[in-house]
Amino acid sequence: QVQLVESGGGLVQTGGSLRLSCAASGRTFSSYAMGWFRQAPGKKREFVAAVTWTGGSTYYADSVQGRFTISRDNTKNTVYLQMNSLKPEDTAVYYCAESVLKYATGIGNDYNYWGQGTQVTVSS
Repeated sequence: QVQLVESGGGLVQTGGSLRLSCAASGRTFSSYAMGWFRQAPGKKREFVAAVTWTGGSTYYADSVQGRFTISRDNTKNTVYLQMNSLKPEDTAVYYCAESVLKYATGIGNDYNYWGQGTQVTVSS
């Protein structure tokens, strides 16, 4: 069984930065891709970023490309999301997820373990 616990969310002003962390338990962390998704009130969950099992390749939604950076440390069973130049439209609950695949995708159904989420609020 895999457990994912996100942290690092909070309230930040437009243009600010936050770094989210997702700590994973279980033996499978280093074997699969990891992703970040988000869901704003009244909206569907959307893909944000993903990283391959080695951390060698990353994949981003167009809306965050150039502003967000995903990374992972397999020695610490942790995946990160560095968020810069934040905008009010980035406000959402952010979830990390473990994929069933080694390569990164933006498809929610490719992920079988999910964290509880951490709230990110960007004020204008």
